[in-house]
Amino acid sequence: MKSRFVIPVLMLGVCVYAGNVWADGTELAQAKGCLACHDVKTKKIGPAYTEVAAKYKDQADAEATIMTSIKNGGSGKWGGIPMPPQPTLNDDDLKQLAAWVLSQ
Repeated sequence: MKSRFVIPVLMLGVCVYAGNVWADGTELAQAKGCLACHDVKTKKIGPAYTEVAAKYKDQADAEATIMTSIKNGGSGKWGGIPMPPQPTLNDDDLKQLAAWVLSQ
C-alpha cells in the first residue's frame, strides 16, 4: 500500500530537482534581478517588457535574439544605458525568460 505513494512522490522530487523549476517568468525574472531595471508595463532603467514584446513580435527569431541579449548584454537598442550580461544563466532559464518577455 505504501509503495503506491512512494514512486509518485519520488518522481515529483526528480522533476523539481531536474532543473530550475519556476512557477512563471515573473518569478524567474524577480529571482534573477531582471525586475530591478525592467518592469512589465513601465519603462525603468531599461524598456518595459511590453515594449520589447511589441518590437520583436513579428521577428521569426525573436526568442533567440532576446536570449542572446540577456546572456551577452547590450547597448544602443533602447538608448545609451547598457544592459549588463547574464552569462551564468542556463539555457532553460534564458529560454523561459525570453518566452515570458515575448508573451507580454
